[in-house]
Amino acid sequence: LQYSPPLAIANTRFFIAGTILIAIYCIKTQKNRQWPKRTELTKIAYFALFNSTLYAFFYVTAMKYTDAGIGSLSVSINPLMIVILSSLMLGRSSNWVEWLCIFLGIAGIFIASYPLLQNSTTTFLGLTLIFASMLIVSYASVYFAKIKLKMDNILFNGVQLWCGALLLLPLTLSLGHYQQMVLDVKLIASILWLSIAVSIIGLSCWFYLLKKDAVHASLWLFLCPLFGFFYAWLFMDEPITSYTIAGTILVIAALSISQKGKFQNRKLKAEKLES
Repeated sequence: LQYSPPLAIANTRFFIAGTILIAIYCIKTQKNRQWPKRTELTKIAYFALFNSTLYAFFYVTAMKYTDAGIGSLSVSINPLMIVILSSLMLGRSSNWVEWLCIFLGIAGIFIASYPLLQNSTTTFLGLTLIFASMLIVSYASVYFAKIKLKMDNILFNGVQLWCGALLLLPLTLSLGHYQQMVLDVKLIASILWLSIAVSIIGLSCWFYLLKKDAVHASLWLFLCPLFGFFYAWLFMDEPITSYTIAGTILVIAALSISQKGKFQNRKLKAEKLES
């Protein structure tokens, strides 16, 4: 961010990651390539509008009016939103174990973030924007689980990133201030990290989990703020406090319970099939 406006970084990252993924798909499937049909492309573009374009725009704008602690904390409400939206859009009923895991996860993140929230300068506009960004990306996740496209994960991710980049481009050109970009080795390395590690590897893992179960996938999002605290300690010498440790324990407990509950559900289903 010292070398480029946020929207310019997001747009460049989407274009690079999308191009790499489509190239990988072409190399991997030199024969019988199945490009998305018009109806599939419409669904992908609609998904990308929420998952990439609007989410990036709202989140980047919100960061101007919120503290970093609030930004890392915000992701903890995604599992709750996904549970509610899954119920509304997929007709999926959640059991008490899932609600317990969500409660423990949110409590853990709030406890771990408590020191960061003291003397906060976050504004109401910032909170509104960040809530909107979380609602948008949660809706996109449930929509992805709903449409169930039978498409190669690599191709889907590449196409949706390109669609997201194209839809974001008008906002970036009008609000992104490309003229402020300073081409530097650190900027290039940062954009490549965001493109490869986050947009390619991270999103591919996320889409794989969403195909399994959107609610159980969402519980892993509780790890995002915890990794943020860890990296802040590793790279910026920020202290690991008793709040961080207590919050981490609660999050790990939530994930452990959710995985145990998932395995028990599978066992029950298997026993029913056998009988």
